This record gives sequence, structure tokens and C-alpha cells, in this order.
Amino acid sequence: MKKFIVLLALAASCIACSKEGLLPWGRQNSGEEELSHDMIVLGEQLQDPYSVDNMTKALERVAPAGAGRTTLDPTDFYVRFLPSDDSQLQTLMDKGLELLDHPLDYRIVKDGDWYHDPSIPEGSITWQYAVVPVGFEFPKGIRYERLDDCYIAEHDPGTKSDGIDWDAVELEAFRMTGNLDMMSPATKDGEEKTSGQPQGRISIVDPQFDEEPIGVKGVKVCCNVFVKVGTCYTDEEGYYKMSRSFQSKVRYRLMFQNVKGFCQGLNLILVPASMSALGKHSHEGLNLTVDGNSDSRLFMRCVVNNAGYDYFQEAQAPGSSYTVPPKDFRIWNLGFWGGEMPLFMHHGTIIETYDPISSALGEYTPLLKILPPDVVLGQKGNDSYASIYATALHAFAHGGHFSLAGKEWWGNYAEYMLKSLIGSSVHSPHGSRGDDGSNYCEIAEVFAFYCQSVLYRMHYKESSAMFGTEYWFTPQLLMYLDERGLGIDKLAALFTADVTDMETLHNKLLSFYPAFKVVINEAFIRYGEQ
Repeated sequence: MKKFIVLLALAASCIACSKEGLLPWGRQNSGEEELSHDMIVLGEQLQDPYSVDNMTKALERVAPAGAGRTTLDPTDFYVRFLPSDDSQLQTLMDKGLELLDHPLDYRIVKDGDWYHDPSIPEGSITWQYAVVPVGFEFPKGIRYERLDDCYIAEHDPGTKSDGIDWDAVELEAFRMTGNLDMMSPATKDGEEKTSGQPQGRISIVDPQFDEEPIGVKGVKVCCNVFVKVGTCYTDEEGYYKMSRSFQSKVRYRLMFQNVKGFCQGLNLILVPASMSALGKHSHEGLNLTVDGNSDSRLFMRCVVNNAGYDYFQEAQAPGSSYTVPPKDFRIWNLGFWGGEMPLFMHHGTIIETYDPISSALGEYTPLLKILPPDVVLGQKGNDSYASIYATALHAFAHGGHFSLAGKEWWGNYAEYMLKSLIGSSVHSPHGSRGDDGSNYCEIAEVFAFYCQSVLYRMHYKESSAMFGTEYWFTPQLLMYLDERGLGIDKLAALFTADVTDMETLHNKLLSFYPAFKVVINEAFIRYGEQ
């Protein structure tokens, strides 16, 4: 898979071939165990205290009478799936499963952001581990293995009135299986039992916006101990609270799948939603503030997350002029490349038949079909919240435009981008004015840079930034109209599939807004073809 990323980088010509291009920020301190943002390193397999056998034995020791119970029936199955492609993976996610790419019953020697089973070839989706209720209907055609039968007391309605201290049973199960070190100190030392729902705040520093940290918005927080898994989303201020209680130390992760319906998905392997490991912490919760000294990938993902949340929030507001990107909008983040490729392969844009890209990627071309992206977003050289935020806004603006223009329109632009990257003299996805297909590029980029500028100014109230003015196209044309009364509320809806070049846009503006004829003509005279 690393080879594939390098080849994709070569196709873009500007992408570096190693991780040395990553921004030199520090890494989070885990406290107890080594924490990285690379591949998880597993130790030995552990006994799962939540297995039916172990919970039954623990119940016999804690409550010999067992309130009339002699056996426990499983509430859940611990399973793993091996989806063959993106559609099978999507089927599992559509069933509401919380999928993890690593086994849940192994000691983690070195925590990290991802895991790939050594028995699975590079370029294939690795095993996906999940805990499913006993009544789960396994989808046909997707390979799976049932690893264990589990008993999680909270999933058994009968425990609410049976008079059994299930926290004590759980503690005994941890003791019996040799996992007592995972329990909170008060619990294992015999003091008053403590259990609670993990809660806290995930925040990030944006010094150009506020002196105080702001929330990481709508991101999924995932925590687990063995097969006991809890997830929830942060609110606009970054606060979260799990619905599930724990009394043991909990392993925390951020899953960059946003409540608004988009995800970020590139960790050296292809995954639909990237994870950032936060390490093992108290069952009471974790507060985390991300800043410029945090791991570069964690920082980048949090900023892109917030930009996407802000874009969706604006687009979903009543009467908004912005268009929401397509469902399950997917971004790949590359910290070692400066540029973007809004290919929208995940949403049906067909590019695999274009010879130059097949020629460049060779045998790796099919990998684009496994978990195809919508936008490949490069952040090289962006070392601040504001600069990453700006480029991410641009990507989400493309998402809104795609929803308006459709995949056939976008297919023309995607082909032009790849042709420019591989075959043009400038080796840029934007190519040059007059190149075959440059009309699609001009429309897409003029609109995206304009939206980026407007949204950036909304966030940073004192800013007058205008992005994209260094290219051969001129997004300042739309800002010129904006400043004279033709704002985003009037412009956004015009960028549908029929607008394929600037002349068409000019005529459509005149048709829709004849009262602005003089201003419109002035804009095209000033910022027309240079």
C-alpha cells in the first residue's frame, strides 16, 4: 500500500516519496504505554473477561445463588468480517456496526492509528472486528468468523431487577482472567466501587480565531476495553459523554467520521474513516487539547473536521445558498503533498479507463476501486490552523458544486485534472488556459475559491483574504460581483450542469439578474480572459 501512495504521488509530480515531508510536530504522551500514530503493535492474546464462560464463573463466585441463574446466555457475539471491497464495507457500516481494524482481545504493546493483519495482502481491506447482538442478521456474501460468545450485563434487560451486583461480577471476571491491572485503582484495591460514563472535551487551538481553545465539532469518540465498546459524537463545543458505563481503564480513539456525514480516510492504508489513537485513560473520561505541538496528522484531521462541520452547518441552515456535499463524502489527507484532486471517484466519477493514469499506476490502479476518495487533499506547507482550514473549505466547496453539477459534468473535470497532472508541461491539476477541458477547471475552481474566501471571512471576521488569485483563472470575478450586491445567495445556485464555461456563466448571470447588467459586464471585462 505504501508503494501505491508513492505512485499516486508521482502522478501528481509534486508529492514527496517519504514521510520526511510531514510537518515536524510532536506526539502525544500516552503515560503508560508507547503511543504512536503509526501501525498498532500487538502482544499476546488475553483472556476476555466478558466471554460467557468467564462471566458465568465470576457470577458463581460473587453470587453463588446467582438469583436463580445457573448459566448465562450470550448477549453479543465477537466477530470479524473480511469485506472484499468498498461496497461490502459500506454494507456493514450501513448496519450500524462499529468496526475496528484490530483484534480486541490482544495486549497492545504500542498503540497507533491503524492495523493491518499480516495474513491479508497489502492493497486489500484487512479484517474488521465488531461486537454484534445475538440477533444480528449477517449479510450474505461477506466473509465473517465468530470468535467468541460474550455476556455484557448492560445488554441483558433482566439485570435491571435481579438484585445482582454486576459491577462486582465484572471485577471478579477481570481478576480471574489476569486483567486486574486494567481496573481503576479504587475498584481493584477494594475501596468504594467506581464506575461511570466517560465524558470530557476534545478541543483545539485556533489562535487567529480565539485565545481559548475551541471544540473539535461532531467528531466520533470511540472507547473500549476488550469487547465492551462505546461511541458518541462531540457537540459544537467539543464535549462528549458515552452512554455506556465502564469501571476499568479505557482505550480512547478519535474516529474521523463526522456526525454531519463525511469522513477522512487515509492512514498509510486505505480506510473509510481514519483513527487517531489517544491511549489508555480513566473510565471517568479524557480531556484533550490539540495544538501545534500535537501529532501533525491528529492536528490536520481535527482542523479538516472542523472546516467540514462548519461548511455543512452553513449549508444545512434554513434558506442557505450553499449546497450540501453528497452523502458519505470522503476525503484523503496527505501531509506531504501540496495540492488537491477532487476526483469524486467514490461517488461515481469514472476515470480508470483513462490511459495515462493506468500507465502511471500500473498494477496499483485497481486499488483506487477498493476505497475510492472524493477529494485527495494535500496540506504540505500548511502549518497553522487557519491555512489548513482554508484548504479544507475549498474541498467542501467542491463537494457542494458536485451535488449541483453531477458526476457526468465532474467526469470531464476529473479527466482534465489527470491529463494535466501527467501529460501537461506544467504538471499541475489546473493545467493552463486553453488546454482541452480547461473550461471545466475554470468554472470549478473559480466557484470553489470564491466559496472558500466567503466562508473563511465568515470564520475570521477581520480577514479580507481572497484565495486563488495566483492562478490563470480569476475567482476575484465573483468576489467583485459579491461586493456589488450579487452575493453567494444569488450566485451559488447558478453553478449547475449547464454551466460549462465562463461565457455560459456570463449569459446565465445576465438572464437571471438583468438589473445587474452593468456590474456583470464590468466584472467580465475586468476579470475575463487575461
